[in-house]
Amino acid sequence: MEALDLARWQFAIVTVYHFLFVPITIGMSFLVAGLHTAWYRTGKLQYLRATKFFGKLFLINFAIGVATGIVQEFQFGMNWSSYSRFVGDIFGAPLAIEGLLAFFLESTFLGLWIFGWDRLPKKLHLASIWLAATGTLLSAYFILAANAWMQHPVGFVYNPEKNRAELTDIVEVLTQKTALATFFHTIPAAAFTGGAFIAGISAYLIIKGKDLKMSRSTFKLGAITMLISFVFVSVSGDLTSRIMTEQQPMKMAAAEALYTTQASAPFSLLTIGTLDGSKSVFQIGIPSLLSFLSTGDFNGVVEGVNDLEAKYDKQYGEGNYTPNIPLAYWSFRLMIGFGAIGAFFALLALWQMRKGGTPRGMWFAPAMFSLPFLPLLANSFGWIFTEIGRQPWAVFGLIKTADGVSTVVSAGAVLFTMIAFTLLYGVLAFIEVGLIVRVIKIGPTEEHDYADPHIGGSADKPLVMSY
Repeated sequence: MEALDLARWQFAIVTVYHFLFVPITIGMSFLVAGLHTAWYRTGKLQYLRATKFFGKLFLINFAIGVATGIVQEFQFGMNWSSYSRFVGDIFGAPLAIEGLLAFFLESTFLGLWIFGWDRLPKKLHLASIWLAATGTLLSAYFILAANAWMQHPVGFVYNPEKNRAELTDIVEVLTQKTALATFFHTIPAAAFTGGAFIAGISAYLIIKGKDLKMSRSTFKLGAITMLISFVFVSVSGDLTSRIMTEQQPMKMAAAEALYTTQASAPFSLLTIGTLDGSKSVFQIGIPSLLSFLSTGDFNGVVEGVNDLEAKYDKQYGEGNYTPNIPLAYWSFRLMIGFGAIGAFFALLALWQMRKGGTPRGMWFAPAMFSLPFLPLLANSFGWIFTEIGRQPWAVFGLIKTADGVSTVVSAGAVLFTMIAFTLLYGVLAFIEVGLIVRVIKIGPTEEHDYADPHIGGSADKPLVMSY
């Protein structure tokens, strides 16, 4: 394999691995803050115990996410130096703001929350977790704005002498509709993920008959969060699809395996294509639905892969501008499918728990065991679709992925670091899972450990990660 192929594999591995932790961090930060607020307002011990129990799990996830995120940024300089030179003037601004403002905000106030249980006034201590959660939102926004520029570059001029894009309008970069739509799609997805994480663990406690009063309330919190956020994900996904059709029509065509331009285009339920993904052989679709989802009009025209390929050949020069259609097609559907299954499990469990009931049936345990993993799979396939659908472009219409790879880094060097990172991440995954399982098995701190529940206990014991 060439250095380009290995560099793409390495970036995919690191990015997907890192993004397993990001949505859990964002979603759980607000849910833990909500539990803390419930304890502050009611003084009920069950909310304090839930805050500290899920706070431990949140902190474990946060720590691993930070470690993997640092490595991800280093790759720009190591394997993608040509890309970094081209986009550095654009990327530098949002990523610097993310590091200097958002990350320091969340890490500083998260530290105050961890160590401030018996040292800070209750209002200030509560405010610290909300500020930390706000920091995760800001961090996500600036990173998503940078990624949105790769999908739809704005606010820049191209300098042919230096062969680089130069920033002219940071406000336009940060507020373009691609960034806004992506943000309002990703954040509900993070809430969906955090809700599933809490609901799945709470369901385990219910199955084991532990802390039923607390676990039933936290399960309802997680499941209701999933259902509400799923609605927002669906609505924002529809908006994102229309923007994508406008700005990157090839990505939408690949997602639907639509090879010829059509009015009243059908939404594909199943498409079977040739082995090389060059044409459709058999398709089952819903008439006109793709046109409506893409344009807001059932009779709208949706451009096909073959026509767009010919168009781009004239616009950008001869080449292959078609992404991997089977991968784009199935990742798009797996993203939707895994999310929908998770929402269905949450709805079914909530229905059975109405009026104080307990879920019954052989389905409950396996469904709840899978619940935390379904949003992670949906998120991963969503990012795979987002990045694969843009290919062969690193920045749409400006620089191809093949032109962004480092020219002085050998295939052997990339292979070595890819193997090293994969093994390291395997060790980190083992540690992460081990810590989480240990905390879950131990369960929430017992009620008698809180001499004065109005204070909340000491800063040392409740939030340590090992025992």
